[in-house]
Amino acid sequence: MGKTPQQTTVIIRMAASNAQSTAVKSYFKAPEGRYKLSYEKTHPAGLLHYSHGKAVTQVTLAQLKDKPVAPPPASSSFSSTSSVRNAAARLLGGVNGTRMLGFGGSNGTSKPSAGNKVPASPATAAVTAHSPTVASHAPSVVSSYDGEGTYVIFNVGDTLFISDYNSRDKDPIKAIHFSSSNPICHAFDPDAKDDHDLLIGLNSGDVYSVSLRQQLQDPGKKLVGAHHYNKDGSLNNSRCTAIAWVPGGDGFFLAAHADGNLYFYHKNKDGTIDASLPIIKDQTQFSVTHAKSSKSNPIARWHVCQCPINSISFSADGQFLATVGRDGHLRIFDFAKEQLICGGKSYYGALLCCAWSPDGKYVLAGGEDDLVQVWSMEDRAVVAWGEGHNSWVSAVIFDSCWTPPCSDGTEESTMYRFGSVGQDTQLLLWDLVMDEIVVPVRRCAPGGSPTYSTSSQSSCVDNVNSVGLLQSAPSRRDVPKLSPVVSHRVHAEPLSGLIFAKESIITCSHEGHLKIWTRPCRTNSPAGNSDVPLESLNNNE
Repeated sequence: MGKTPQQTTVIIRMAASNAQSTAVKSYFKAPEGRYKLSYEKTHPAGLLHYSHGKAVTQVTLAQLKDKPVAPPPASSSFSSTSSVRNAAARLLGGVNGTRMLGFGGSNGTSKPSAGNKVPASPATAAVTAHSPTVASHAPSVVSSYDGEGTYVIFNVGDTLFISDYNSRDKDPIKAIHFSSSNPICHAFDPDAKDDHDLLIGLNSGDVYSVSLRQQLQDPGKKLVGAHHYNKDGSLNNSRCTAIAWVPGGDGFFLAAHADGNLYFYHKNKDGTIDASLPIIKDQTQFSVTHAKSSKSNPIARWHVCQCPINSISFSADGQFLATVGRDGHLRIFDFAKEQLICGGKSYYGALLCCAWSPDGKYVLAGGEDDLVQVWSMEDRAVVAWGEGHNSWVSAVIFDSCWTPPCSDGTEESTMYRFGSVGQDTQLLLWDLVMDEIVVPVRRCAPGGSPTYSTSSQSSCVDNVNSVGLLQSAPSRRDVPKLSPVVSHRVHAEPLSGLIFAKESIITCSHEGHLKIWTRPCRTNSPAGNSDVPLESLNNNE
């Protein structure tokens, strides 16, 4: 039976009203003022190749500083934190006096001049035939480019894109196409002593370290001076799920894999030498295995769990490492001592992301239970749950650029601002003041919600009882509840990344669409601000 013109008009009006109510607005309000959409960045949609399966977009903000100068001659001194120094010595076998690593200079910002090429190492030579190519449509970079500025790096499909953060142009200035695998994760080191400051992990398990400056200077079709590790998955052919530089580690980094293992590398060691490690005897227990040869790279393997590690994050001083995985556990390690010290469990399903507070006192974790948990290092327990998302939480991070209102600087009034994004397309901002939150009084339906059931079991089994350090999820009646101060739908697609910068907030969708939101009381564009402090999500760092 056909509809009358009046009925058709009503349906059209209702559809228009629904579309308007669900439309993504170009601003959102927070207690400190209004955040406005400044501009967007994306990729040329018709130039993606999904031949190796889709990969969720991750985003990294990279600030290249002034042109580097030649570093001082190498010495045995090492000015970074003692925890990182001890960890490096331990992993290289220095504890028993058989192998020691000589660290050169302080961990400052000096690097070799961009015009001086680093001598090719065996790792560099080996990667030549396997280097991914730059897509032919990528615009050429002028040869006079000096390498300064801030850049947004994001992966979509089998391509890694680099965009100029200080430009309003939507399109990227560089596109690196990987012919045999997809880039999954990446991390940038602003304090790298040489030009190798960018790590890239692939779906095949391969890992590259490259110079971002060199990639931008070179208009060619291949990565310039790339170092290759775990070539063709020779050591581990499972997906590289997360990657992170060791803070103050002078070139050390960790790569996490989908089989539950972490590998500890140094960027300047040859990655082509056979570094086969013994078979893990007990898959249910955490274990650390060091390479037998001092020439091996990776230097060590950490067997963390039997499931994919979804995210890793270092505390700012490099002393502690947090990991989350498909088994729903947050694990916190003393990195220097190579020990699991504590951890907790989600209410349901996998944990997907984690991040440290700038002072190292708290760890955030989020995942498939739609919650954000706040873990206290002092209490070794969950001290608050954030409720507000309607779907999986895909990224969490503290906002170190945010200044709390009327702050007197005392510890008693310390307020933290952190953010989260999820597959519900929402950005949530939270304020955490521990002495102001209270334990909520709740009513629980008989049997409880399946989403938050403490008796739910993950599909991945890990023998945590023998460890005795990983806690089960506490009763929600015993843990204070946090509510977001901002809840805003910022994209039409599920979200995967979040970055806090001094002038703006950057949100990223699964499909590789980025939005830059200007902070309140900052009317100027971030263009021209080359000294933007960064606090970004590594994923997988």
